[in-house]
Amino acid sequence: MVFIDQAKIRIEAGSGGNGIISWRREKYVPKGGPDGGNGGHGGSIYFEADPELGTLLDFRYRRLHKAENGANGEGSNRTGRSGNDAIVRVPVGTIVRDLESGKTLADLTIPHERVLIARGGKGGLGNSEFKTATNQAPRKQTNGKPGEAFDVELELKLLADVALVGFPNAGKSTLISRISAARPKIADYPFTTLQPNLGIVQAPEEHKSFVVADIPGLIEGASEGRGLGLQFLRHIERSRVLLFMLDGTQAEPAPREAYKVLKEELKNYNPSLLVKPRIIAITKSDAMSEDDIAAARRLTIDKQKPLVISAVSGDNIDSLVRKLWGILSATSRDTASD
Repeated sequence: MVFIDQAKIRIEAGSGGNGIISWRREKYVPKGGPDGGNGGHGGSIYFEADPELGTLLDFRYRRLHKAENGANGEGSNRTGRSGNDAIVRVPVGTIVRDLESGKTLADLTIPHERVLIARGGKGGLGNSEFKTATNQAPRKQTNGKPGEAFDVELELKLLADVALVGFPNAGKSTLISRISAARPKIADYPFTTLQPNLGIVQAPEEHKSFVVADIPGLIEGASEGRGLGLQFLRHIERSRVLLFMLDGTQAEPAPREAYKVLKEELKNYNPSLLVKPRIIAITKSDAMSEDDIAAARRLTIDKQKPLVISAVSGDNIDSLVRKLWGILSATSRDTASD
């Protein structure tokens, strides 16, 4: 599946139907009065968060979304039928912005949340609405109002409790496949995931779980648009905890230097990311010598003692999950930024 996390579409709410001019024509009513009905209201456009959707791919093929127009009024004071609303379903975590002004119209973070984005036009008035004591036969009606229409930009930011941050081939995909049921593509050569993957992890506490996002690997300069990093840094913003994964088998960059580069990229993209709680793990202990493992355990990085783990052998994976859950349990979901 292709992962699409941005899209631009046009939305057009329905226009209201016109009111009409009509007169009563009953057989035994020689001076029938006005009976022109009002037009129906145009349908509105709502956006709804659908938990079954994972990308914005559908919007690549369908750029125009319209609601139904209201019907014109009819004689005998019959109001025209109102147009049906249009429900635009998007993945949970989608932000809807006015393309011209950049104003955020909705931030859909709750499953099945529905927000009115474009209001339909009001129906026009028939001539019966203009009848007065001094004007018994008005020849006046009004047309329906147009519905709101404009271009919007959609941006999807994944909702995850933990974001895995690291260079390509740091072991993020292997870890998420180890601790959850997610099955991302894994390679034994320098390779970066081309789309974020979400995995649900069983917490140490009974009947509890949390969501981990495998974010595609960053490279130096990602915050300036190099590689794929800039496309996916946005998905880190909604996470509550950052797990930095540093390849223990790589001499260049060494774990401490790799961490500095990753931290700098996050800072350049959005300084508030560094306010989030973070855990540091040195990966691939199964491919490290005993001396290298011992040296890694002696390291202090950003005032932390990193966990030395292996998603292949399972070394320290249970400890990592417990540590993540401990931080999540003490961290409010409100700490995730926009």
